[in-house]
Amino acid sequence: MASTVSTHESLTAVSTTNAPKAIGPYAQAIKVGDLLFTSGSIPLVPETMEIVEGGVETQAEQCLKNMKAVLEAGGSELGKVVKTTVFLKSMNDFVTVNNVYAKFFGDHRPARSAVEVARLPKDVLVEIECIARCAGLS
Repeated sequence: MASTVSTHESLTAVSTTNAPKAIGPYAQAIKVGDLLFTSGSIPLVPETMEIVEGGVETQAEQCLKNMKAVLEAGGSELGKVVKTTVFLKSMNDFVTVNNVYAKFFGDHRPARSAVEVARLPKDVLVEIECIARCAGLS
């Protein structure tokens, strides 16, 4: 038997056309209080919903572009990210993804976990999610 669950009034779903639409029954991000929780960003091109062409470096760049768009739609920014989780198809790609990640975050160093997984949605090579503070807060 299916039940209907409504989103609690303290939670706000975040959505932007500047990042790929959700490919399942979830939000691009959820805002609660001064925190923003993003869903995993995979390397889909928002306009086509196709995986970006190229290897893990190009895929990591697209993941981070998508995550940045969702952060901005939720009233945050890369400099307010407190924690990321990086999911890798192969831990052999760790250094390559690290280099892309470092370019995006500059001197900001959020807490992070990186894990190798057996498989990712659409068989991509990398997926990245984060938790961030919302803009306007000290």
